[in-house]
Amino acid sequence: MTKKADFNAEEWTRIIQGPALAGMLVATADRGGTLRESLSMAKAYTEAKEEQGASELLDELLSTPPVFDRDDFPAPERMREDGLQRLREAVELLEGKATEAEVDDYRRFVMAVAERAAQAHREGGFLGVGGKEVSESEQAVLDEIAAALGVQRDSAAAGPPQ
Repeated sequence: MTKKADFNAEEWTRIIQGPALAGMLVATADRGGTLRESLSMAKAYTEAKEEQGASELLDELLSTPPVFDRDDFPAPERMREDGLQRLREAVELLEGKATEAEVDDYRRFVMAVAERAAQAHREGGFLGVGGKEVSESEQAVLDEIAAALGVQRDSAAAGPPQ
């Protein structure tokens, strides 16, 4: 089993940034809803904590507060590109040190957080009537996140690891 101690501080920071970063990429895909999306992301963490024990690596990740600092992205228009690169780097780090099952658990959790953010706020419509649960721009970001993580989009929608 892979543990936090298997990574240096910079590597661990990159890994724990992944889920929150994925959620923020979705939250910033459209205007509005950021508060709901942030609360939904927090709920994804809480639910995953309740199911701890399946992956020691994921348990350690969940015991560390989520990390996201907008100052890491000096140019807002670069956040998407740089954020996707950071997700790729996190997966590469894990692939080099963790088991395949742990890497898959991480990928599922990151996608679960991103999916929760996407579904937290209806886009379009008027006063909550009409609109889409997931906007086209959020859908595009979800697809890009899945590609960065190296997962198929339909399997990524399965939710948090069991």
